[in-house]
Amino acid sequence: MRLSRRGLLRAGLAGTAATTLGGLATGCAVPTGSTGRNMVLWYWDGGLGDTVLKKAKARYGATTDLRAIKIGGYYRSKLMTTLTGRSHIPDIAGLKGEDMASYLPNANQFVDLRTLGADRYKSRYLSWKWDQGIADDGTVVGIPIDCGPVAHYYQYAVFQKAGLPHEPDDVSAELNTWEKFFAAGEQLKKRIPGTYLLSDVNMVFENAVRQGAQRYVDKDRHFIGGEQHVRDAWALAVEAKRRAIVSDLVTGTPDQLSAVQDGKLPSQLNASWATNDIKSGVPRTKGRWRVAQMPVRPSNDGGSFLAITKACREPERAFEIITWLLDPANQAQGFVDAGLFPSTPASYALDALREPDPFFGGQVTMDIFGPAAQRVEIAYNSPFDVALGQPLKDEIKNVGVLGKDPKKAWNDAMSKCRRIAAHLGVSY
Repeated sequence: MRLSRRGLLRAGLAGTAATTLGGLATGCAVPTGSTGRNMVLWYWDGGLGDTVLKKAKARYGATTDLRAIKIGGYYRSKLMTTLTGRSHIPDIAGLKGEDMASYLPNANQFVDLRTLGADRYKSRYLSWKWDQGIADDGTVVGIPIDCGPVAHYYQYAVFQKAGLPHEPDDVSAELNTWEKFFAAGEQLKKRIPGTYLLSDVNMVFENAVRQGAQRYVDKDRHFIGGEQHVRDAWALAVEAKRRAIVSDLVTGTPDQLSAVQDGKLPSQLNASWATNDIKSGVPRTKGRWRVAQMPVRPSNDGGSFLAITKACREPERAFEIITWLLDPANQAQGFVDAGLFPSTPASYALDALREPDPFFGGQVTMDIFGPAAQRVEIAYNSPFDVALGQPLKDEIKNVGVLGKDPKKAWNDAMSKCRRIAAHLGVSY
């Protein structure tokens, strides 16, 4: 991957900050003078569960000094800086799911996990998630940490008051198409004035795109963000705006959180990790929420990996560590500790994940998220998807929040995509 001059400067500053975290100049994270005794693992806040990391240090302590270091700020920039600078490189590196496609063209920076026996472990993991860690040449770059199946969160009493289905099974069954979902939003608004089904149109657009088997750039490096699958997602988002079932509030702002707390925004389409966001963002809503399947089919948002860098002097030991960290029992613990939804289906039946959740009215949310994770559509993950998807996300947000004309917004998005594609060498 080539960084712009501005990106290099930013990454350089980030890399300097990373070295101040302490301990990065020891162990086989340094390409020279390593003994293999010390092993450094980089991750970010919430990227791995604390309990499992502590157990790993104790488990391997007799032979390996495992140092798990939490990296703040622009994680990807800091990791890329160490890789290109060949200094202070971690042995084991977390790779964020949203960045994974940009790491795959640089697969030669990482150990091909096939050489360490990764194929023996493939059956543990969701097949679509495992495939996201494979480069075009077949190199297995990372082992999945987690995934982010998307479901429909809703406030039980508000739906009941509006005369809508309100038991999770009924919501899943009766709001199983976008049309039925939108009609429910209209009934909600009619029965309880001032309420909206969703915060913003992006919840519709982005999830509708993720439901399918295509994104914005195909394997042949051709821009497909103007094709029918994206046009259909765009039309759904515009329809949600036209039918006035989405607010013009920006997600995460005080006004939006206040509306959620007051039951004026009693519904959202969000990933499994959003359970923690809701609990921390609007704690007073404890007990009000339930979770159901989203319309049509699940989508996925997020989910990261662990990889072994070429700088590691003991890749066999590093592989032993990461496959233990990411086994079904430990992934279940990661969900308990940090809300990391397991990429290992065997985890879903474990007792730790079958506990009723008081915040969700005693519902066992695994009954929704587990099946959803196994029904996610497989899509090609291009390193150019982020750059070429952003103009569409920005412009549909302008439609929802600012009231911009949808046709002009679409044309403006295509114009921006055309310029970005030319700059990136993507055919349009």
